[in-house]
Amino acid sequence: MIEKNEYMRELEYLYSKSLVLESTSDFDPVLWFHWLDAVAHIDYTLSVAGYSYESPRSIMAGEYMRWRIDEEKKGDRLLFTPFINWLKKNHPDTFGSLPALWQGVYSDDDPAQYRSFRIILDPASSKPIPAYVFHTFIDDFFKKELLKSIYKGASLSKLFRSFQSEYMV
Repeated sequence: MIEKNEYMRELEYLYSKSLVLESTSDFDPVLWFHWLDAVAHIDYTLSVAGYSYESPRSIMAGEYMRWRIDEEKKGDRLLFTPFINWLKKNHPDTFGSLPALWQGVYSDDDPAQYRSFRIILDPASSKPIPAYVFHTFIDDFFKKELLKSIYKGASLSKLFRSFQSEYMV
């Protein structure tokens, strides 16, 4: 039996979370896609660090990640990056309350990115992301305030739709 490392423990922490009290079908579809996508990137990065690239868990997650590349380009999902940058400029308080992963990956002036489906905070560094950082990422995405804000018609959803109408003009 493989001994659990710190990344496996964070993966277990991720899977201890639940959306059972949420009605995900009522979430804004673009925000929901990017919420789920970020959680999938957390899962994949932890799976690779906790197990290996060749583990069934990592292979299955990698297949999802390949599929999502095309999905991200559909409809209003393309507006997410410009929306995050618009929030940063026009609504800094809201931007500051977003999950740190969204702030980093989607902000034009932050080096964080998804690379080979993994989360990379600093492309110039070869050091792995400490496990405790993933704990923070997970907590960010499961905060009640964030979940409440991504429902259709809720605060973040309204801002996205406002941005969308401005952007499309």
